[in-house]
Amino acid sequence: MSDILTLAEKYLREEVAPRANEIDRNPEALRKALQGLCDLKLMALRRPAEYGGPGISESEFRQFQELVARTSGSLAFLQTQHQSAVSMISKSENEPLKAELLPDMADTRLVGIGFSQLRRPGPPILRAEETQGGYLLNGHVPWVTGHGFYGEFLIGATLPSGEALFGIVPFQNTLAENGGSILFEGPMELAAMESPQTMTADLTNWWMPAERVAFIKPDGWIQTNDTINVTLQAWFALGCARAGLDLVLKAAHKRGKAFLEQAWSALDQELNECRQAAEDQVRPLEERLHARAWAIDLAARCAHAGVIASSGAANSLNHDAQRVYREALVYSVSAQTEAIMEASLNRLVSRGTHPNR
Repeated sequence: MSDILTLAEKYLREEVAPRANEIDRNPEALRKALQGLCDLKLMALRRPAEYGGPGISESEFRQFQELVARTSGSLAFLQTQHQSAVSMISKSENEPLKAELLPDMADTRLVGIGFSQLRRPGPPILRAEETQGGYLLNGHVPWVTGHGFYGEFLIGATLPSGEALFGIVPFQNTLAENGGSILFEGPMELAAMESPQTMTADLTNWWMPAERVAFIKPDGWIQTNDTINVTLQAWFALGCARAGLDLVLKAAHKRGKAFLEQAWSALDQELNECRQAAEDQVRPLEERLHARAWAIDLAARCAHAGVIASSGAANSLNHDAQRVYREALVYSVSAQTEAIMEASLNRLVSRGTHPNR
């Protein structure tokens, strides 16, 4: 394990894990957990070396995401918004914007993301039109996480050409001198991971100067990107699965029953096999979709195993098994595409007819 992963694992185990249930429900507890990652400068792991980045490998970064998800779904959900913003801004050709943002993004300059609307079929719900010196944004952002934690977010809007404009906007209610506005509503009432404060946003004639534009992507970019990164979200599901197995192992040690250890051993072996499948990024798309569906299925089954092994206590909102079970729901649909939905449902159906799968 690298020094960065060792540092992260120690912090998550000692400071976050004991407070995971409180972090799930209390934004202030989540704020403290997030600040701990900032204090350790773990919030910009994909930042280029020339801007102070640690230069970790893609494999190490995914292991980090799995570690956080194993410990706290709410912290994993919140921090990954910023980690994604760091990665995307790092690829921008707007050098002044990168020079402004990236040096402080490991700890003091936190940025969210809001571009899931680009995945939606049909007419765009957030539009951008070029004007003198910038762009006018009008429409709706259905999902942006981190209100009160992040001061800005990277927004995605559709141009008349079908291209996607990405730029930085405030993450707070703002009325501009020219009459434009950004207004947020929420936070949403969610079954899990509510403390990260997920909001909707409405933009009316919001003028984004060209200096705040990170890049413009071609029509269909997000669909292509989703295809390339189809297993990226699998690491959160794998972390959730591991959290469920931690509960099974805890119960096995407490009760001393062989069948609990046997269940843990079988699921642990499957989890390691699934992780190996998810690591292989050169496999054909169909096989990568299978690995993603497998990870989703494992998260649900291992979380359920944690519930069963914890008995009736798992029905308490204050029990770890209850939280992990609800987190599995979130990872079942995070960054979902139609292809991932189909692969996930096909796996569930096939397990019904082939019980040994």
